[in-house]
Amino acid sequence: KSADKLFSLSGLFAVYKPKGPTSAGVLNRLKERLLAEAGVQTNGNKRNQVLKIGHGGTLDSAAAGVLVVGIGKGTKMLRTMLSGSKKYTAIGLLGKATDTLDATGKVTEEKPYDQITKGDLENVLQKFTGDIMQVPPLYSALKKDGERLSTLMKRGEAVEAKPARPVRVYSLSLQQFQPPLFTLDVECGGGFYVRSLVSDIGKELSTCATMQELTRTKHGPFTLEEHALYEDKWTIDEIARSLEHCMSLLPGEPSHKKLKTEHPGETAVSCE
Repeated sequence: KSADKLFSLSGLFAVYKPKGPTSAGVLNRLKERLLAEAGVQTNGNKRNQVLKIGHGGTLDSAAAGVLVVGIGKGTKMLRTMLSGSKKYTAIGLLGKATDTLDATGKVTEEKPYDQITKGDLENVLQKFTGDIMQVPPLYSALKKDGERLSTLMKRGEAVEAKPARPVRVYSLSLQQFQPPLFTLDVECGGGFYVRSLVSDIGKELSTCATMQELTRTKHGPFTLEEHALYEDKWTIDEIARSLEHCMSLLPGEPSHKKLKTEHPGETAVSCE
């Protein structure tokens, strides 16, 4: 019965990704938990391949927050999530730069920051709001010849920076300023790197900066506070309940049941 219920689940829901594991690692853990609860043997049994599960946008392993998950036919809806808006809370550190642009990397530069005021920082944020150009970080999930740039960098291979590309920032505000730390709230579109934003803000202020912490608080209509299931809720029944609730958030999808009768390719997810 549990197995039947598990394999009938279909749609989008959200889980909490803690700091540390990769997004793929979190999905694998979720899949293992669900298959174990359903009593499905994974060793030598290909049925676990039938459980379709995917996520709607990678969160760095050092970051935490909302990870949108598609299960069953819901995996076909994930592509629309990739381009949807996301909200983050980021803590930046003035005066230090790292090779990864976050706290996991090696310090590559140090500069004074004592001269920077709260007003200076707020004024600079205006330059990073709206449609802007951004150079993605070298340590990223972007690929060159089929391999992630971050993998090539870790192997010590020379990697050229990707060209600047257009990205969209819907809103950007300073929440706290306690030098050398500053906290930002940002809402952005797909393909945006908050690490690059923090680094670029440092350069604009004639110093350097690196991201210390990152939390994704919203992805499309799914919020960390209301919708993200923590690991103790990764059960078939909890996910079934979450699907009922989450699918009602999507425009044109008033219920989870409706998804099963429609062609999933016709589903539009409006994230702005």
